[in-house]
Amino acid sequence: MSVFARLVEQLADLLQPLFHASAAAAAIVLFTALVRLLVHPLSRAAARGQRARAALQPRIAELRAKHAEDPGRLQQAVLELHAEERVSPLSGCLPSLLQIAFFLLYHLFSSSSAGGGAGGLLSHRLLAAPLGGRWTDALADGGVFGTAGLVYLALFALVAAVAAFTYRRTRLMTAKAPVTLTAGDGERTPGLGAVNRLLPFMSFFTLVTVAVVPLAAALYVVTSTTWSAVERAALYR
Repeated sequence: MSVFARLVEQLADLLQPLFHASAAAAAIVLFTALVRLLVHPLSRAAARGQRARAALQPRIAELRAKHAEDPGRLQQAVLELHAEERVSPLSGCLPSLLQIAFFLLYHLFSSSSAGGGAGGLLSHRLLAAPLGGRWTDALADGGVFGTAGLVYLALFALVAAVAAFTYRRTRLMTAKAPVTLTAGDGERTPGLGAVNRLLPFMSFFTLVTVAVVPLAAALYVVTSTTWSAVERAALYR
């Protein structure tokens, strides 16, 4: 973790002539974008795997019907189908691996010891807002339209725009390819309908995250969320 913090601090030193007192904030945004760029090939592979697995679902359904009384034979047939079509069942694990990496970055930017504690990343500012502060601190120091409060208003506006874009895209994708509400035996899956209705609104929960975490972590969350929205729109169009 300290290695990442040192990299961000060195990047902040490079950006200081351009961004001055906000160089650390700019370094967090740029470092997050660079990490997302480095792992983009994994995201692209995960998207290819998801499309390939989706294309196999009708044939897998036929195998389930054919081998309904023999689970062992069904499993073997599904593995043979994946091998025949050169689709790796393990490609679905890639998003989980990516989430672990992103969690480590979030912990870096939200930890009180980030970059060495008292003189580290969280001691810097974005304009008038301390990177170690929260929205409640900005409200107590000048209110919603204070100098620090305006920084949060700008972040909220960006997050709301990204969330609205994600919401609209999720609704359109759901309408084009609605998720089935039945299990393999034809019975209705309990609670899945409610989950599907709630799913488009999940992106708006980022507003709550930005409001309660330190500003450094909020910058990471906003950058990563914006990247994810654009990346998914490109990979899953």
